[in-house]
Amino acid sequence: MAASELYSKYARVWLPDATEVWKSAELIKDYTPGDLTLYLQLEDGTVVEYKIDPRTKNLPPLRNPNILVGENDLTALSYLHEPAVLHNLKVRFVDSKLIYTYCGIVLVAINPYENLPIYEADIINAYSGQNMGDMDPHIFAVAEEAYKQMARDERNQSIIVSGESGAGKTVSAKYAMRYFATVSCSSGETNVEERVLASSPIMEALGNAKTTRNDNSSRFGKYIEIGFDKKYCITGANMRTYLLEKSRVVFQAHGERNYHIFYQLCASSHLSEFKAFKLGCADDFHYTNQGQSPVIDRVDDAKEMRNTRKAFSLLGISENEQMEIYQILAAILHLSNVEVKDQSADRSSILPNDAHLMVFCELMGVACEEMAHWLCHRKLKTTSETYVKPVTKMDAVNGRDALAKHIYARLFNWIVGSINNALKSAAKQHSFIGVLDIYGFETFDVNSFEQFCINYANEKLQQQFNLHVFKLEQEEYMREEIPWRLIDFYDNQPCINLIEAKMGILDLLDEECKMPKGSDNTWAQKLYNTLLKQNAHFDKPRLSNRAFIIHHFADKVEYQCEGFLEKNKDTVNEEQINVLKKSKFNLLPKLFEDDEKATVSTNKPTSIIGRSSQTQRDNKKTVGLQFRQSLHLLMDTLNATTPHYVRCIKPNDHKAPFTLDPVRAVQQLRACGILETIRISAAGFPSRWTYQEFFSRYRVLMKQNDVLSDKKQTCRNLLEKLIEDQDKYQFGKNKIFFRAGQVAYLEKLRSDKLRMACVRIQKTIRCWLARKKYLRMRKSAIIIQRHVRGYQARCYVQFLRRTRAAVVIQKNVRMWLTRRQYRQQRSAAITLQCFLRAYMARKQYYKLIFEKKAVVIQRWVKGWLTRQHYRRIMAAVVLLQSCARRMKAKKELKKLKVEARSVEHYKKLNIGMENKIVQLQHKINEQHKENRELSERLSAVEKTQSMEREKQSREIENLRKSEEEARRKAEVFPSLLEQLSFLQHELENTLSEKEGLEKQMNVYKEQIQQVCPLQLLNTQHCFVLEIKTNIDNTKQLEKDLSEERSRYQSLLSEHLHLEERHRDLKEDMNFSISSTKSGHKRTDSNYSSNSSEFSQTLASTEGEDSPTQTEDENQSTVDLSVLLKLQRRVKELEQEKQSLWQQLDKREEAQQEKAKVEEQRTVGRAELDLETLKRQELEYENKRLKQDLNELRKSLTNENSEALPPAPGSVPYKILLEQLNSSNEELEMRKEEVLLLRSHMVRQEALKHKVKKQITLLTIFILYGELWLAYEGLKETNRLLECQMQEQERVLSEKYRKLLEEMNKLKEEKEQQQKLLAQNLLLPEDARIEASLKHEITRLASENLELMEQHEKQEKTMRKLKKQLKFLMRKSTQQKKNSSLMNAPVRAVNITRKEKDYQGMLEYKKGDESRLLKSLVLELKPRGVAVNFIPGLPAYIIFMCVRYADSVNDDEGVSTLLNLTITSIKGVIKKRGNDFEVVSFWLANACRLMHCLRQYSGDEVYMIHNTAKQNEHCLTNFELSEYQQVICDLAIQIYRQLIKCMEDILQPIIVGCMLEHETVHGVLGSKPTGLRKRSTSLPEEGAVTVEVLLQHLGLFHTTMSQHGMDSDLIKQVVKQQFYIICAVTLNHLLLRKDMCSWSKGLQIRYNVWQLEEWLAEKELADCGAKETLEPLIQAAQLLQIKKKTEADAQAICTMCTALTTAQIVKVLSLYTPVIEFEERVSTTFITIIKNLLKDRVESSTLMMDAKKIFAVTFPFMPSAVTLETIQIPASLNLSFLTRV
Repeated sequence: MAASELYSKYARVWLPDATEVWKSAELIKDYTPGDLTLYLQLEDGTVVEYKIDPRTKNLPPLRNPNILVGENDLTALSYLHEPAVLHNLKVRFVDSKLIYTYCGIVLVAINPYENLPIYEADIINAYSGQNMGDMDPHIFAVAEEAYKQMARDERNQSIIVSGESGAGKTVSAKYAMRYFATVSCSSGETNVEERVLASSPIMEALGNAKTTRNDNSSRFGKYIEIGFDKKYCITGANMRTYLLEKSRVVFQAHGERNYHIFYQLCASSHLSEFKAFKLGCADDFHYTNQGQSPVIDRVDDAKEMRNTRKAFSLLGISENEQMEIYQILAAILHLSNVEVKDQSADRSSILPNDAHLMVFCELMGVACEEMAHWLCHRKLKTTSETYVKPVTKMDAVNGRDALAKHIYARLFNWIVGSINNALKSAAKQHSFIGVLDIYGFETFDVNSFEQFCINYANEKLQQQFNLHVFKLEQEEYMREEIPWRLIDFYDNQPCINLIEAKMGILDLLDEECKMPKGSDNTWAQKLYNTLLKQNAHFDKPRLSNRAFIIHHFADKVEYQCEGFLEKNKDTVNEEQINVLKKSKFNLLPKLFEDDEKATVSTNKPTSIIGRSSQTQRDNKKTVGLQFRQSLHLLMDTLNATTPHYVRCIKPNDHKAPFTLDPVRAVQQLRACGILETIRISAAGFPSRWTYQEFFSRYRVLMKQNDVLSDKKQTCRNLLEKLIEDQDKYQFGKNKIFFRAGQVAYLEKLRSDKLRMACVRIQKTIRCWLARKKYLRMRKSAIIIQRHVRGYQARCYVQFLRRTRAAVVIQKNVRMWLTRRQYRQQRSAAITLQCFLRAYMARKQYYKLIFEKKAVVIQRWVKGWLTRQHYRRIMAAVVLLQSCARRMKAKKELKKLKVEARSVEHYKKLNIGMENKIVQLQHKINEQHKENRELSERLSAVEKTQSMEREKQSREIENLRKSEEEARRKAEVFPSLLEQLSFLQHELENTLSEKEGLEKQMNVYKEQIQQVCPLQLLNTQHCFVLEIKTNIDNTKQLEKDLSEERSRYQSLLSEHLHLEERHRDLKEDMNFSISSTKSGHKRTDSNYSSNSSEFSQTLASTEGEDSPTQTEDENQSTVDLSVLLKLQRRVKELEQEKQSLWQQLDKREEAQQEKAKVEEQRTVGRAELDLETLKRQELEYENKRLKQDLNELRKSLTNENSEALPPAPGSVPYKILLEQLNSSNEELEMRKEEVLLLRSHMVRQEALKHKVKKQITLLTIFILYGELWLAYEGLKETNRLLECQMQEQERVLSEKYRKLLEEMNKLKEEKEQQQKLLAQNLLLPEDARIEASLKHEITRLASENLELMEQHEKQEKTMRKLKKQLKFLMRKSTQQKKNSSLMNAPVRAVNITRKEKDYQGMLEYKKGDESRLLKSLVLELKPRGVAVNFIPGLPAYIIFMCVRYADSVNDDEGVSTLLNLTITSIKGVIKKRGNDFEVVSFWLANACRLMHCLRQYSGDEVYMIHNTAKQNEHCLTNFELSEYQQVICDLAIQIYRQLIKCMEDILQPIIVGCMLEHETVHGVLGSKPTGLRKRSTSLPEEGAVTVEVLLQHLGLFHTTMSQHGMDSDLIKQVVKQQFYIICAVTLNHLLLRKDMCSWSKGLQIRYNVWQLEEWLAEKELADCGAKETLEPLIQAAQLLQIKKKTEADAQAICTMCTALTTAQIVKVLSLYTPVIEFEERVSTTFITIIKNLLKDRVESSTLMMDAKKIFAVTFPFMPSAVTLETIQIPASLNLSFLTRV
């Protein structure tokens, strides 16, 4: 393509600029070949001329189209050069607030200097499992790609994070490790991930410091290998460190700090454990106050110290080891303050009383004198002798600093080793992912040995990076089978050879270090002589002889030679080290173990002493050699792995958020190799499109005839027409490759074609609008003419009508005047006659009324006087009677009080109690009858009275009306006479005022019409507000209820998950234990363990109220307020329980009374009932006497602690003894009566149970007579009496034992009280009162709990006995009926077979439960059951078995069957939880079983829904409400598993269906995506569409319906499905910039419409699923709505109520035009949105919680299936069950 075509008028180019690096300009004149000047206009309107170099003829770089700006991948740009890269990064970082961008295989990360909400767990879950090109650039995407390639290729991976200080390398590496720890699971160990992450704060504290560029700069490099096992779960980690900046320990520049750990230690010096270190403020020590910046903004060093200590503890480093570490660090701080003084020019000394030296030696555990000596002296060894030489002050200070650096470096290495040991795992490592956090290229004003090593490492990494990029490019071309040429790229191997080759810089440095008199100057001269003329990358500065220049790949750097030799040798006084090795401090000798090993290895027996020291010095590795070896090892590791690159960029030096300095950014882009990557890509074919993408994008450039069935051939034909030069593109197997600039040319053609189409559309629409306007005007003119002519005709007709009307009006007016005069005269005469007659009648009436009223008044007065006299007499009589009765009652009361104090009174009260009860029962029945008769009479009387009252009221009303009419007429008569005189006078005034009143009335009507609508509006508004408030209140209550329910269900699911985890761990532990034992074989114990576990949970729920021993022991230490609250709560629960039991007893009593009425027809049954009543009464009296006895004992024992019990022989003692003897006598009498009654009852029962033997007994009676029968009766009676006697002896012994235990307990309590009293006497008064209160409260609480326990046990036994009694009574009546039938005479009849009447039960034998559940649950296939049988058949069968166990009163059988059922269902769900059909089937059956337990529980709430036959099948003996709750919890667990299973099926296809699939291709085609292709770029036949999603939803709905799941539950499942679809779709939309466009909003709305249509088709529109899609609908509308003015912002805020502010701003920031006619959203508009939404109260999270599960409810759904009609299919193999 010719340059004249590209550089035409309006083309945009980039011009170099000194401040902004590059400026945008536009051509104002076409360029023709040969021109030496380009005429350009800048963005600010300035016209400039650009001179073209006539030799090179290089034109300025072209600017990409706006549609390609802001792309996720820089390689997607058509023009690949430096200004395009810089501009794209600036648009993304500054405008869109996006900090990550791809550049081929590199992730560019720009430090935002602000906390962003893009690293939460929801973001991690969103990126997990996604392809790298599917999501927006992120560090998590790189980590996921590494993790996925490790699992797919089984090859180790590396993530190389580089950049200069302050660019964010450490944070990026930390987030990458957090991602691995989150997405993987630990193998074997529970907290491997936490320990891996815990190493970060430790390494930051010890290896990071504040610099002028960064507040948390890493001053060392580290490579962390995170190990994984075969399941790709983290097993451990290993860390390698490189080149710690030791010089920072002793020196910091202005504005910088030492390592963080020193400041954290000083900030925590006030703690008690750090007091011994004698630390203070950081400004007090020389090593921490040189930078004069001890504090970092928004950083709390004390808090960071707590985090560091917590991380140490998490890694398993004990408190003692931590304190030893802090002790060494504190010693280093004290060493910095050791003051060295001059003694002479070559001698120095330290005062013996130097406080800091003494503290240093004390902390280090060394001799103070020896350390002071060797700090100021040095030992020199020669071949013949050894002597000690003093050193100068400067050398002594340098030696002190060298010792501090050496100690810190050793401590740092030891801590790294300890961390590695803590992260080491016993499990075998299968693969690893390495994270390299290493310093980037550095250049300062003064560069020394550290910068030299850092830049050397970056040279090696850049070489590896270039080779990897070139290798990937070559593989891509070979894979696509296109010809390729060798791409020329920068090779930095010569620069690396300059540094590390033989006779290179490092080699010469090591050689100079071995020289006895080697110095920096001599080394510099060797460099100049050896390398200056031989290597082009080495240079010498002009004005210095102690520096050298190296031309690195990024820039040339000048290094100062001063200090190179000293830093490379890293020397320290060996005698000082020897002193430290003698330390008594445990940790210190461990730090120097490596030196001792090296010394032992080198000190072999030699003949000459000096030779050994010389070899030791020669064999010691220099720092440069160590760094080179570790760097080679690192490169070998990286070359053996698949690398992933993260380049961190520092946007500015002022740490301003989202501000990009172009100069600094370009420097770093050049230094980190980004531009080199761009250059390599631009040299080949940088733009790559798949055939499908190209066809979809440029379909508009084709004609209908050009489109073929083969899309590849179609693309070939189109490109041959559009681009003549075939070297500009190449066709691969799956992609089309373009040279730089060709995509921009194609985009220009596409936009021109679309622009022409828009012009044609506009032309047609404008023509249509103009013609429509003309036709409308013509039609209007005709209508106007027609109306004018009609108006003229109507005016003439109106004139004729008015003339005729005037004549008619005159005639009628004259007639009206004459008629009115006549009527006035006639009316006046009639009125006079009327008034006169009325006056005479009224006069006569008043006279009669007066006489009648006088008689009535006389009668009432006489009656009132008589009644007053009678009342006074009655009051006096009543007063006398009450006084007499009061005196008599007082005497009787005294007499009763005296009798009540004696024990004999109780005996008298109990005498005749049985007769009294019977009499009272008869009286109650008679009173009930009398009450019924009286109530009937009363109702009849009330009816007659009401009828009479109605008659009287009607008569009174008539009289009142007549009286009022007469009074009104009497009043009107005189007024009419008076008014008659001036009526004519007022008539004239009335006529005159009429007109004025009419005017006022019209005005008033107008005012009313104006006011009434306002009032109506106000009332309506108030009414609407009330309705809204009520609706809001109800919604809030429903929301609170659902939240509480969801919280309970989430806790329940967590509890069940923990139970399963505990069970699995226990099984693993048992398996490991059993495997170690020889000769033992492990059996499958899942089934038994599950059942035992569930039975244990049930036992725990039943025995919640019984306090355990530990609770009794711990209650004494409980707070008083808590105890009081617990007591109040216990009392409330007890009252509620009592009320419930009372209701239950009342119902049972009512049922008993009904049964008694029916059963009193037989005489024998009545006697048995009477005897049982007597027995119950006697037992009740027995219990009451026992309670009285216990109360007496308590009254004796609970006396005041100071008062002693009554002494034997005293009067109170005798009284109590007599009462006790009398009560015992009465107790013995009661026992004898009970024995007699029981023997009689047992005899009767025994006779009843011998019905079958009556025939034999009858024959025996005939043979032997009455004598034998009497003998048998006596023998039976003797046997029963013997049994009763034995039982009585056992009961008495048990009571005796209990009394002994109670006596011992009372003795113990008495001793405890005496001890407590003795202890309290020693305490002060306040403490004594408090202690006594605590003791009393705990004692009362324990007694209260014991009493409650006893009470509950008694209630349980009573209920059980009552139910047994009912069962026995029912059984005895049945036997009586059978016996009567047997005794009846038999006659011969014909026997006919009758259809069996089933009772809806299934009989099974004890022990068949496991067989039943194996066939019905474990081995059942849901598909056959769902298709062939009735829904919920397993639930019905299990319930019918439960009914049988209930009918035979087998409580153990009921609990065993239900426990095994629940355990079996859990086992099936655990084993086959991924099968949606299985989970749905058992959810439906669990719900049906729960509904059956409710339906047949006997509660009236559920019985009203049953038929009469179903109510007969209710449970009779057991109340299973607890099992209802347990099965409800099981249903919740299955429901959550169903949602998880459904989510696993839907989640992989949701994004493809809702976002990626496009129904319309062509105009709305996607843009280029660069090197990172989306997973949907390649067309597949089985591509997911919305139809696929709807098919899955339909399959789910059909399956649940076939299984008989409740309709309400299906609606809840569908609602949850739609919420998952909305959450996943919206989360991916928020994380994918390529999806935020107008066309994608249109596609989303279409897809949502299809989902809504599916809901309407399935009749699920009211399930709440539409509301869950509201956030997605609003996000789609937000993509399509206008986004320019403030009114648009107001509309957006009003519309987007379901989206949070963060989500709205994110969508607007990500909005990307797909075609040139769209525009990006301006930052000003986004700011307006933020200001409008700043007062909205909402969550600050960006993502929707895709894991959220709505709270599920199970409303009662009764079954219409009757149990007796259910038949068991033979295919279920349940032949051992029998229908009853």
